[in-house]
Amino acid sequence: MKKTFDVVVIGGGIIGLSSAYYLLSSGKKVALIEKNHIGSGASGACDDMILLQSKKPGVLLEMAMESLNLYRNLSQELKIDIEFETRGGMIFIENQQQLEVMEPYVKKQRSYGLDVHLIEKRDVKKRHPFATDAVIASTYSDKDSQVNPLKVMRGFLGRSLAMGLELRKQTRITELSKKNGCWNIECDQGSPLESQYVVNAAGAWAADIGKLVGIDIPIVPQKGQIVVTEKIPTLGQENIWSAEYIVSKLLPELMNTWDELTRKLGLGFAFSQTHEGNYLIGSTRELGIFDKRTDFVALNILVKQAVKFFPILKNINVIRCFAGLRPAVSDGTAIISEVADRKGFYIAAGHGGDGIALAPITGKLIAKFINGEEAGFNMNEVSFQRFQKN
Repeated sequence: MKKTFDVVVIGGGIIGLSSAYYLLSSGKKVALIEKNHIGSGASGACDDMILLQSKKPGVLLEMAMESLNLYRNLSQELKIDIEFETRGGMIFIENQQQLEVMEPYVKKQRSYGLDVHLIEKRDVKKRHPFATDAVIASTYSDKDSQVNPLKVMRGFLGRSLAMGLELRKQTRITELSKKNGCWNIECDQGSPLESQYVVNAAGAWAADIGKLVGIDIPIVPQKGQIVVTEKIPTLGQENIWSAEYIVSKLLPELMNTWDELTRKLGLGFAFSQTHEGNYLIGSTRELGIFDKRTDFVALNILVKQAVKFFPILKNINVIRCFAGLRPAVSDGTAIISEVADRKGFYIAAGHGGDGIALAPITGKLIAKFINGEEAGFNMNEVSFQRFQKN
């Protein structure tokens, strides 16, 4: 017998769970379908940073700042300690070329309301005394934060179930069609579902769901490998990124100076300490690879980068490593919108490495869209319609 819902959410990662939570909070009847287990995609294999400074000036930065505001109250709201901490963040600058690119970048971020500024080498050493002398300057923002993504997902799921969420795990969708104004969802097990709205939050697999309704969604997997150290005393409060990767995104021609392996792996240094004291060292950004295996070559480079920035790490033990598949859009910007010619079909995917930072606001926006409310942002930059102009 067919079961009827207001909304069916596809994908049990942090974006799908956030969407389900905010939809249920608004009074909608919701089902969530996950083909594997909750958090089995990118959300369960990522770092913990809410790094506002890495967000491109524009709607993504505005959304990230609002998402941070939502995170501040989530522990109380979800009735679980999500280990939210505001530690601040820094982007290490190693040469004059990087500095010349980062100066206007920081200025533009400030114009969007982010409290961020450049600090000199001596101030870098005050905040991170163990950092290498090769760092000539850094950005700094006291707004950058972190959470435990696994606990965030657990919180969203727990509260959603308490509000009546129907959860179907290890369930694959075999057919998705629209008839008489409603979406009909057939699965490989369980009864069929019917809903007025569908939210495609399938992450790196969002394109597969798109094919079921006859649209091409330009999302591919982006493999990210991360190293975990043993628990050690803190080296400094702030989480760290390298300017090299951000600069390369702003000036792609700079990647021509990288060696072939570095370009292939898409290396960008990220360094944060968990609530328990382990350091996470990331990360690769390997496009188009549906493969979650780690490899020694990439991990060795990540560890060498960490030692380059923090020589004191040379004798610290690595206890494990892992890889996840991030959903990457061809133009580098997430898709959060309805598909114009598929009324009631929404996409909330393609966040790349920003899924944790943008999860609360993405779920909130999906709920607003479906309830006919104003987004509060100019959503053109994240609309699927940007791929349907011709």
